[in-house]
Amino acid sequence: MTTRPPTPAPDASFATRLMIACDIDGTLLRTGHPPTSVVRAAMREVLGAGHHVVLATGRSVLGAVSAALQLGLRDVWIVSSNGAVTAHLLGEHYQVVDEHTVDAVLVIDVALKEAPAVRIAAEIVGAGWRVSAPFPDHELNGPQRQAPIGEFLVNPTPRIVLHGPGAYTMVPALIARGLTAIATRLDWVDVTPPGISKASALEKVRMELGVEASRTVAIGDGENDIEMFRWAAYDVAMGHAPPFVLAAASYSTGSIDDDGAATVLRSLLG
Repeated sequence: MTTRPPTPAPDASFATRLMIACDIDGTLLRTGHPPTSVVRAAMREVLGAGHHVVLATGRSVLGAVSAALQLGLRDVWIVSSNGAVTAHLLGEHYQVVDEHTVDAVLVIDVALKEAPAVRIAAEIVGAGWRVSAPFPDHELNGPQRQAPIGEFLVNPTPRIVLHGPGAYTMVPALIARGLTAIATRLDWVDVTPPGISKASALEKVRMELGVEASRTVAIGDGENDIEMFRWAAYDVAMGHAPPFVLAAASYSTGSIDDDGAATVLRSLLG
């Protein structure tokens, strides 16, 4: 059942504009597929009402920009790599305005001790990925370049992906090292710098936009959205989200198959 979030005042003047943070995969579109016409239309409506949409995703900035263009967004802030990279897209060009790097030495030390057969990928901002071994097609947003481990240790990166059977078992060891580690699947772990999340990056964007904290909305479906839910004044989980994600959210909407994000976006128009 869809739960409608509280509807803000319909006045879209600068003082009352909303900042709407939207996850991408599983929220605005199904991974590997374009957004539906229903979601694109709802996005146009909230933008036309004067509200700010911010994409907040685990994708690389390249993958996030691709999704933004598919959604018809041409002037939008993007929080990518789970908060480690923030960019502003204008037209078809973007500028990285904030970037945090993760300690690759710590991450790789844990990986080699806990699961030496795991594949390792380090994001090269705006260019693709440095990988220890090829990742399956479409698993990473952007081109891959295979490299020896030594290259990972000396080149800064905002995000490292660990991929392989049982990768999730490394999460406690990574967190014990002070890193931010999220197992998005049993075989996939995203690692970013300490204290970095979608929420920490979104707060900086909120201040840049001059939006009141009480006028923030978040829509998502994954573990990496939970901090974003806590940050937002109104937070909504997609109906297909795992039970622990639904439990962390204040409200829920329909699933990706129901265009649940579009339902939320339109409810914000009054």
